[in-house]
Formats: sequence, structure tokens, C-alpha cells
Amino acid sequence: MWFFAPADRADRRGDIVDLAICCTQKEDVDKLICDTLDKVLVLRFGRASDAVCMQLDEILAKSAREVSKFASIATVDIDAEGIQMYVKYFDISWIPATIFFFNAQHMKMDSGSADHTKWIGAFESKQDFIDVVETVFRGAMKGKMIVTCPLPPERIPKFQLLYKDI
Repeated sequence: MWFFAPADRADRRGDIVDLAICCTQKEDVDKLICDTLDKVLVLRFGRASDAVCMQLDEILAKSAREVSKFASIATVDIDAEGIQMYVKYFDISWIPATIFFFNAQHMKMDSGSADHTKWIGAFESKQDFIDVVETVFRGAMKGKMIVTCPLPPERIPKFQLLYKDI
């Protein structure tokens, strides 16, 4: 697990905050999931070198300060050997994939796709990400395990699920 600058310290060149944590081991992810209490844990699964992941990471970094009271953000390197169990468990075949947790419970979101377990692709804007995380947080505080995506359909990335061996 790598630690960067604290999320409350901004880079003065553009007020971009480094993402706090990058996980490369299953134990790191387990600890984050179990230890993040009363906040949404946002896990971005992907590769640091992927263009869409870099776009999403920029949005996450710019949003980190604004969501810090109700969310923590971490990135997960899907190429790390120790993470493969999570890659298989969450069926991560498209990157970036963003998964939400609240008090160690996997939070799901109905965004109009067949897969409610994760967000596929980058958010169009910082505000879209903040709206989604805030919706997940408010739903979780009400005891919901699945929330409805607050974004209009035209701002939700489209993809097609492919089922193998069915």
C-alpha cells in the first residue's frame, strides 16, 4: 500500500489533491473496507497508465477535498498479483471500474445497466462524481443497499455485457 499527501493538503498549482491510497495487495483492500466507517469508500480498479483511468483519477483527485467529510477514495492496481481475487470476485473486465462500500457493505447503484455492482468508465465531470458519491452516502445512511443513479442517462457511460459460456 502506498500513501501520498494527506487529502486535506492541496497542491497550490491547481488545487489538485493526490489520491490518498493505492492498493496492490488483497490485505490492503480488506483493511480499507473494514476500517472505513461512516464514510463511503470509493475503490477505483484500473491501471495508472490507462488513459481513461488517468481521466477518472484526475476527477477523483479534484473531488477528494469536497467529498472528504463523507467519502474516502483509493485506487487499486488490477495488474498486481495480490489483487486478482478481487478482480475475479467483482468481475472486473472493463476499466476503470469504481466500486462503493459503506461500513464494509458493498453498495450497489442502479444506473440503467444490467450490472449494479460497479460504475464502468470515467465520470464526465467532477460534479457527476460528487453527485453519485453523495447519493450513495445518503442511501447508505438510510439503510439502503442499492441506490438509483442521480445522473441523467446521457451522462452514464454505455457498455454491453458479454456473457461467456452461457
